Amino acid sequence: MGRSDASILVRPMMAELCRRAKARMKNEKGSSVPRAAPARPAANPKRLLHELQVHQIELEMQNEELQEARNRSDSLLEKYTDLYDFAPVGYLTLDTHGRIHLLNLTAARLVGVDRSSLVGQSFGQLIVPECRTAFHSLLKRVFAEQAKQTGDFKLSGKGRSHRAVNIEAQRSPNGQDCRVMVVDITERRRVEDSVRISEIRYRRLFEAAHDGVLLIDPATGKITDANPFMTQLLGYSHDKLVGKELFEIGLLKDEAASREMFRKLKKNHEVRYEDLPLESQVGRHQEVEVVANLYLENDMPVIQCNIRDITERKHSEELLKRNEALFGALVNQVPVGVFVMDADLRLMRANPKAMPVFRKVHPLVGRNLAEIMRIIWPARVAARIVEHFRHTLKTGVPYISPGFSERRRDTGVIEYYEWQIQRVTLPAGEHGVVCFFNDVTSRKQAEEVRRRMDVLAATNRKLEREIVRRHGVEKSLTESEQHLTRLLGQSQLLHRQLRYLSQEVLRVQEDERKRISRELHDVIAQMLTGINIRLATLKTEAGRGVHGFDRSLEHTRKLIEKSVDVVHCFARELRPAVLDDLGLIPALHSFLKDFTEKTGVHTHLTAFAGVEQMEIAKRTVLFRVAQEALANVAQHAKAGRVEVKMGRTPAGMVMKIKDDGKSFNVEQAMQVKRGGRLGLLGMRERLEMVGGKLSIDSMPGKGTAINVEMPFGKARSGGKKPKK
Repeated sequence: MGRSDASILVRPMMAELCRRAKARMKNEKGSSVPRAAPARPAANPKRLLHELQVHQIELEMQNEELQEARNRSDSLLEKYTDLYDFAPVGYLTLDTHGRIHLLNLTAARLVGVDRSSLVGQSFGQLIVPECRTAFHSLLKRVFAEQAKQTGDFKLSGKGRSHRAVNIEAQRSPNGQDCRVMVVDITERRRVEDSVRISEIRYRRLFEAAHDGVLLIDPATGKITDANPFMTQLLGYSHDKLVGKELFEIGLLKDEAASREMFRKLKKNHEVRYEDLPLESQVGRHQEVEVVANLYLENDMPVIQCNIRDITERKHSEELLKRNEALFGALVNQVPVGVFVMDADLRLMRANPKAMPVFRKVHPLVGRNLAEIMRIIWPARVAARIVEHFRHTLKTGVPYISPGFSERRRDTGVIEYYEWQIQRVTLPAGEHGVVCFFNDVTSRKQAEEVRRRMDVLAATNRKLEREIVRRHGVEKSLTESEQHLTRLLGQSQLLHRQLRYLSQEVLRVQEDERKRISRELHDVIAQMLTGINIRLATLKTEAGRGVHGFDRSLEHTRKLIEKSVDVVHCFARELRPAVLDDLGLIPALHSFLKDFTEKTGVHTHLTAFAGVEQMEIAKRTVLFRVAQEALANVAQHAKAGRVEVKMGRTPAGMVMKIKDDGKSFNVEQAMQVKRGGRLGLLGMRERLEMVGGKLSIDSMPGKGTAINVEMPFGKARSGGKKPKK
């Protein structure tokens, strides 16, 4: 389109825009300016302003239309780009040298390379080397002729197998480049190859089959093809067979039989003849089995006849019958019981020696072994017997049972057997199982009588040995009586020690009560008496003067505070409140701090937070044990340092109290005697009440270590209440 043509189209558009602009401007003025008297003719500046406003509106409207046209072109371009990029085939634009100018995403996916990396590269390099010459020839023909050129090639994909493609190319009108369409035909090639291979395999099976195969045209009833085995079977050449009907080659007796077969085929699409006589060209008679099928091949009906020579099978069946008769005669003549099971463990036959065992089983022949055994024997015995038969049938490993005895379920009598089972090949050629057995009940009963006689003789000898043994037992009883007398003496000694321990505990408790009473009398009572005197003095000094009264009041307050501190000290000694309020670890920290201040012995505590999860009874016992241990350190050990460690164990926790003081004899210290250490015994008793254990190690030069083991479980009761 030339410039003059464009101006012809633009002029009406501009006139229309001008008209619409004037109308819009008139509407705007009519809505904003009220009507007035007719104005005087406008001056030139006003006219110029009016024209400029009209021109501005024209430009705005033109801009809107241009923007709308641009939006439509962008939408069309986006649709074209989507169609181009996501087309099912690859599109490329190549120059005269085969370099890529443009390509869509499908083409990039075909070669497995990013699209931006392909622009500017030679497309011929993406073709496998053996196809590049043919591709360059196609490219030359494209630029030499205007007609389309096409060909099949292979693309070398990156990191994957080659892909078969069909390329169609045509030169552009400018003659400087060409447009190429690439279609992936890999799957089509694979299907074609599969079909070709299937045809080859079918032809090989057809020619190598050991059954005769004939292909017949249903419309004419004539043979269209025959495999080599069929030509050998009939003695005809392939050319002589093609074009004949079945009755003409000696398969069916006449033309009527042939038509009857075709009628059945059209109705049922399958006909089977189990036993047909067949006469070859040379007059050899044979028995054949015929299976004919009607099916469609390329929408055309085809009849396929499979013909199998069963002459040898007929001879084998006759031989099988003779073998079965011979096998039955041999089984009947065996001097022991014999019965035979087939591959499904069904009883085939049993000889006369075996029949008395199955006298309660009716019917017998053809019945499953499991059913027979469940009639004769209990369920568990029957299951075990059947399992032996199955194992031998499956593996071929014989089973021999030298001795079998069980009470029969059908007669209630205990019987004894020697039996074995073996896998055999039956006359029909399949595996079966044969069982040989012998009833040895009479022999076993005689052996049982003889065994009882031997048992009686052995019992007499055993009684003699028993008399000798009893003399020895009497002597042992005398020695045991003496041993019990000694144990009774030790028990009485332990009882006396227990009474002494109880007395000592009571004595210690009484001493503790005396000490607390004396402390209360000597300290608390004196302080309270002093407070009483001070209060009487305050009463007399109340009127003398404020200064003296305040000093006496302050002195009385200090006495009260000291009394309270002494009471708190007694309370902490009896049971520290921090143990109930804050827990075991804070209570031990406070106790060790006071212990260091009083004795000058350095202490160190190591613990883990899990100990606070224990119940209060166990934590109280741990605190009392620590108190008693440190009291012993202060009184006897003369140590300079004490370490208290609490750690976790798989079953609970362990507390270790170790000092660097003097050692002592642990065994002697734990004995209850005059001067014995009741503190150690008390610790052990406290721990045993809550399921804990105590052990003490004391060695010269290494100090003493007290080890406490405590489980996390609930504390068991220390003892039962006495019954009333």
